[in-house]
Amino acid sequence: MSEKTCDVVGCDEVAVKTVSRKKAEKIFNLKGGKSTKVHLCKRHYKEFKKKTKKDRELERATWV
Repeated sequence: MSEKTCDVVGCDEVAVKTVSRKKAEKIFNLKGGKSTKVHLCKRHYKEFKKKTKKDRELERATWV
């Protein structure tokens, strides 16, 4: 079985995490596809976490 690669255009690193396509499209230029999830390498996942931190905090606040 082949390893998944990062779905960000121009990146060929090995994917380590899978995230929502909707959220990732707001941040990155993604390779084509109809899936609801995208694979991100370590570097792009770290960038994704930084740029969605505020959204995730607000989302967590509604759980209480």
